[in-house]
Amino acid sequence: MSALGPSLERPVGALLALLPLPWPFEREFMQFALIAGLVIGVCAPLIGVYLVQQRVSLLGDGVGHLAFAGVAAGLLLEVWPMWTALIAAVVGALAVEWLRSRGRTTSDLALALCFYGGIALGVVLASRAGDGSVAIVPYLFGSILTITATDVWVVAALGVGIVVTVAVFGRVLFSMIVDEESARVAGIPVRLGNAVVAVATAVTVVAAMRVVGVLLIAALMVLPVASGRALARSFRTTVAWSAAIGAVSVVLGLTAARAWGLAPGGSIVLVAVAVYLATNLGRLRWRSRTGSGRPAQSERHDHHDHHDHHGHAGHHHHGPGDGLGPGPVLGR
Repeated sequence: MSALGPSLERPVGALLALLPLPWPFEREFMQFALIAGLVIGVCAPLIGVYLVQQRVSLLGDGVGHLAFAGVAAGLLLEVWPMWTALIAAVVGALAVEWLRSRGRTTSDLALALCFYGGIALGVVLASRAGDGSVAIVPYLFGSILTITATDVWVVAALGVGIVVTVAVFGRVLFSMIVDEESARVAGIPVRLGNAVVAVATAVTVVAAMRVVGVLLIAALMVLPVASGRALARSFRTTVAWSAAIGAVSVVLGLTAARAWGLAPGGSIVLVAVAVYLATNLGRLRWRSRTGSGRPAQSERHDHHDHHDHHGHAGHHHHGPGDGLGPGPVLGR
């Protein structure tokens, strides 16, 4: 998949030649996989933290199904599936947000439309695309070990876009997850913020298609955040922990895949699952040892007012209601 031309292959190859890595990343294909995987491992939780705090953790899954339909459309039209998947994912994510924000339907119903409509459309289009049923498999489950330098450039560019978006709109997004109604009263563009989260989710899903696949990307957006919330004492540290856990999951998952011949996308997600179980079981054990099962200091403060890292104050209400555990203080 080198839609951007072979000239992009040489700079990446030259850079990797200057950075020799030990096993299991001594081979070029593993180095390409490592770079692309680290970009997704860090960027997916950056968006996932807002999805978890807003209690729409399944948005990534819904958008992934729409991206699947976009991939099938690309195969049918004989164009690069990344572009058609990006268009389908962005349009679908904005449609879901439009339905949700205007009360036309509930969030669950809007996501159900993405799930079933996207997968059904994808199956129909793939069936009309000749060998589309075979060509679409790498996008469903990921094919990180076969990506090229061109793919690395594309993933890196999308990753930079995600980081820049979070940096530019961070103040708006933080105010929304602290208290959306108060943010509206304060004149903060909440509708724009929700649209930004939707589009960023779509971009993240498309960027991760070749890494873990559209069926698994939601796990990489949510599980590191769930683990980070169990370890962190503030919103900033939650973001830091989540990004670090995402990166570690990629490195360990790729190592396991190389050592034992496993599917790399599934291995990465299973590492994230293991980290989530370890952090939450460790946290429960720590609470039992401290006696009386009282919540940690960071949780006890969840019901107090704090100033966020942009200087705004708000009342914090946590517990995303998705079984991912209590949230940290949304402050410094």
